[in-house]
Amino acid sequence: MTPHDFDIGLRVYWEDTDAGGVVFFANHLKFFERARTEWLRSLGFSQERMRVDDAAAFVVSETSVRYLRPARLDDWLTITVRLASVARASITIEQQAWRGDELLSEGSIRIACVDTERFALRRIPEGITRALAHTSPR
Repeated sequence: MTPHDFDIGLRVYWEDTDAGGVVFFANHLKFFERARTEWLRSLGFSQERMRVDDAAAFVVSETSVRYLRPARLDDWLTITVRLASVARASITIEQQAWRGDELLSEGSIRIACVDTERFALRRIPEGITRALAHTSPR
């Protein structure tokens, strides 16, 4: 497994797979979303609190995923999160899905911070940028 800032484990269920018992490609993005959400929570930030307190939300603005091997029903996966870069209004995160020591997929996801009333770009709340400063991009 490559160096990363955070990871979660999850089981592949029927709902995640296609008729062949292989994880449907778009569900890798769901797995990545869960890991990103838990990573932010581990830094002390709830996306719901961000919406209520700061009238802000993160939205996916760009994504790229490479699928290397299939994930299958009942597999135990580790989903990793690595901070790649922080800009004024966005964060780029590199993520991977692993089954043991076998890399299954990897992606780069940019999340942009938007004002929840106008859905226009806005600066990332200061508390989050302070926390991210302690998670330096590699």
